Amino acid sequence: MNFNNSGNYYGYGGSSERIKTKFIIVTGGVISGLGKGVAGAGIGFFFSSDYKVCPIKLDGYLNTDPGTMNPIEHGEVFVLDDGAEVDMDFGHYERFLDISTKNYQSITMGKIFQEIQQKERRGDFLGKTVQFVPHVTDWIQDRILAVGEKSDADFVLVEVGGTVGDLENELFIEGVRQLERRVGHENIIYVHLTYVPIPFGVNEQKTKPTQQSVDLLHKKGIRPDIIIARCGQMLDNNAKRKIALFANINEEDVFTSPDLDSIYKIPAIFENQKLMERISKRLNVICPSKRKLNIWNSLLNNEKDKKVKIAIVGKYTNLEDSYASVVEALQHCSYNLGVEIEVVWVDTSDDSFKSELNEVQGIIVPGGFGTRGVEGKIKAIKFARENGIPFLGICYGLQLAVIEFLRNECGIKNANTMEVDVNGEDLAITLLDEQKQVTKMGGTMRLGAYEAVLKESKIKYYYEMFNLINDNIVSERHRHRFEVNPKYVEIFKKNGLDVVGFSKERKLVEFIELDEKKHPYFVATQAHPELKSKLDKPAPLFYGLVKAAIEKNMEKIKVKL
Repeated sequence: MNFNNSGNYYGYGGSSERIKTKFIIVTGGVISGLGKGVAGAGIGFFFSSDYKVCPIKLDGYLNTDPGTMNPIEHGEVFVLDDGAEVDMDFGHYERFLDISTKNYQSITMGKIFQEIQQKERRGDFLGKTVQFVPHVTDWIQDRILAVGEKSDADFVLVEVGGTVGDLENELFIEGVRQLERRVGHENIIYVHLTYVPIPFGVNEQKTKPTQQSVDLLHKKGIRPDIIIARCGQMLDNNAKRKIALFANINEEDVFTSPDLDSIYKIPAIFENQKLMERISKRLNVICPSKRKLNIWNSLLNNEKDKKVKIAIVGKYTNLEDSYASVVEALQHCSYNLGVEIEVVWVDTSDDSFKSELNEVQGIIVPGGFGTRGVEGKIKAIKFARENGIPFLGICYGLQLAVIEFLRNECGIKNANTMEVDVNGEDLAITLLDEQKQVTKMGGTMRLGAYEAVLKESKIKYYYEMFNLINDNIVSERHRHRFEVNPKYVEIFKKNGLDVVGFSKERKLVEFIELDEKKHPYFVATQAHPELKSKLDKPAPLFYGLVKAAIEKNMEKIKVKL
């Protein structure tokens, strides 16, 4: 990026015209969970073809990060390369923009208050009475501008968490309102995502919730330039006209985000409605190219001529968002392999799930914490191993696969994890020495990207695909506290469960698998490969699982014939 003396720079849009950093603010109304992150990612998707886009998420909760939150309440905790635990919307941003985000792009009210208090204690406010306005709102703006500058961004995409009217995000709303005065009207655009319901039996798109949401936003001092309405179908002209009239914008600035079977179709929907043209015109920049859209469309249009069932076995199955990245990784495989994947949710809190496993061609035991459902997961792993069902264990899934194998193949009947039985006799999964001294919960696990050295010719899909850094070294993200106890490694290796990848720096167990002669696909990793999977770059271990599941299903079909 080339700056001139005035602080302007040459953009990447194929022109030498100087532009300033542009800010796209995304707010939401009516109800939570409408998909602000997906809408923002869909907008950023296009601009990332020709410009450098930096997403920021503003979350109103007082937690420093979501690391200690219950995933059933908050959804999946997404982990970044630098070890930050952030909101699951960062998964959308990374997958759509093909970037690796950073800790400083996640701004919570907990962080803001902590920083304000530190500034006050240092005397940075020169004896003034510290107030929400202007001190907190000024600091919010300072943080947004600093992140944009640090990222060297052409576009800063700011998602304000929650809905307009929430007490928790009031200061963020006021901060982004004031931001226009600092960056200039021509360099900022406000996009408001809202909801248009179609009540059962009425068959009419109701715009009142959107009108009330926009009215509330107006009262906060923000007049949206673009309104995106979430609806079960495309908005009709009458609904668009009502919304435009009430919001005091043009009808061509009202767009629809319809319910779709895949979030990866959102960019094409936006493009068909010429959303990027309107945003580019408002910000006076060259409209980005369709290069990335063409790549995605070629994948999304692949014919799905095969079908498999994959079970996700866990204890958070009441909220599918708890395993959002696992589901996304399966979707990536679905489009790349031309297969329809039916996800079967299996709750291991009781023992009534065996019949469900009889119907699937693949089993995933994902990450998790605590004791509930553990023995059920171990039974599911045993079922997959003994019946030749393709299996992928992730994080806790690896640890429980080790325990299951030690118990049932190595004769160590009391094998367990310290997480379940602190004083157990045969703790195959234990704490590292430095973790034994940890008393705080937040941010104290083994977090972020770590390199692993793979055993030559093993985990073949890492070699056949594109995840290798060089030769046999891979980098995946981690989020865990317990590790495989080294003293048990040789025991389960002698009995056929091989360690095919150790951590580069400490020789910790990272990847295990059964030989293909004993099992078609039995693989587990201490990492979370789902966090780096993308539509055009599916995670190799998931890719391998789905391929094996397809082959397993073909075997079943042949037997029936």
